[in-house]
Amino acid sequence: MAGTSVKEITWNEFHEMCKKLAGKISKTHFDLIIGVARAGLYPATLIAGMLRKEIYPIRVTRRENDQIKHKKPVWKVDVPDLVDGKRVIVIDEIADSGDTLSIISQRLKRKGADRVETVVLVTHSWSKPKSDHYILESDALTIFPWDKEILVDGKWVLHPELTEAIKLQKK
Repeated sequence: MAGTSVKEITWNEFHEMCKKLAGKISKTHFDLIIGVARAGLYPATLIAGMLRKEIYPIRVTRRENDQIKHKKPVWKVDVPDLVDGKRVIVIDEIADSGDTLSIISQRLKRKGADRVETVVLVTHSWSKPKSDHYILESDALTIFPWDKEILVDGKWVLHPELTEAIKLQKK
C-alpha cells in the first residue's frame, strides 16, 4: 500500500524519536533488546545505549544485497537461545505490514521468552498487528537518514527505490 505523501526523517529527528521511545519502554520491565538488522539496528543500538541494556541482533528479511528477493520474510540470523525466560523488547525502524514483527514475536515465544513487546519508530495504519510502542503513525513514504543515499560508481545518489517510490507518490 502506498501513502500519499513523503516524510523525511533527519538524524536529529531520529535521535529525538529514540529518546521518546526509550522513555516509553523504560517504564516497562524488560531484560534485553532484540534489534532487527539491518535498519532496526539503528534505533535498537541507540536505545540500548540510552537504557544501558543488552542488545542482540537478528535478521529477518525479504532482501538480499538490498534487493527484494522473497515474498515473505526469511530468517538469516536467528533469535538467541538466551531469550528463554526473559522479557524481551524487539526494535525495528518501521512496521509496514506487520509480518516481520509478527514472525519475530512468534519465534521468541517458541524459544521461551516470557513476554515480547514490539517497538518501532514509525507504523503504518494498516500494520497488523500494531506495534506495542511507536512514535509516529503515518502512511507517508518514510525516508530514514540511513536509507536516503547510496554510493554508486563513487558518487552519492538518491536510493533508486526512493526515486521510484517518490515518482509513484506524485501520480
